[in-house]
Amino acid sequence: MAQLAASPLLDAEALISTFGLLGIMATVFAESGLIVCFFLPGDSLLFTSGLLVANDQFLHQPLWLVMLAIAVAAVLGDQFGYAFGRKVGGALFRRPNSRFFKQENAERAHDFMAKHGPKALVMARFIPVFRTFIPITAGVGRMAYRTFFLFNVLGAVLWSVSLTTVGYYLGQVDFVRENIEFIVIGIVLVSGIPIIVEGIRMRRRARSAKAEGSRTDTTATAAPETELPRP
Repeated sequence: MAQLAASPLLDAEALISTFGLLGIMATVFAESGLIVCFFLPGDSLLFTSGLLVANDQFLHQPLWLVMLAIAVAAVLGDQFGYAFGRKVGGALFRRPNSRFFKQENAERAHDFMAKHGPKALVMARFIPVFRTFIPITAGVGRMAYRTFFLFNVLGAVLWSVSLTTVGYYLGQVDFVRENIEFIVIGIVLVSGIPIIVEGIRMRRRARSAKAEGSRTDTTATAAPETELPRP
């Protein structure tokens, strides 16, 4: 486990060893609901939590309690994001880029929500960056709160249970324990694949829409043919 401390990534093990279960909950809450915290570890943190529970290191808590705490933090974070979205409204999509905010992230989340509807709340739980922006987007779009809450809870439970359980059982495998740094890096890379794929698809659709719009404008502005007067 000592190898993980040398990782250039945000050190999940150090965070857990220093702040324990409360540190996990605070990180999950922030990544779920605070727009400037989309870069925090999510998937790797849950995986590492399960692994540490399996090896009885730093987290001397039963697995069910850790999963419950993570799910509660995720639900509360999404609730905060939804409330923030309802308050700021469309101003979010007019906000200029900054070090911690990129307009394209908000636009991609908006398109993702428009495409998938309420189930985007569940799907986005497993996609970095999207799990931060989707609850906010739901608030901006004023999704019915009852629908939001239902899919919010479902996504939080599936996310917390699946990744923590995977970490718990893989953490009991010798190969995983001896190569934990590479495993965590792999989790981070794999978790980024969906957002890369979705980003490519959105850019293709945007280019197609732009090309179609250009053809429409060209047709509309073309001079109409006039018939010469008959002698």
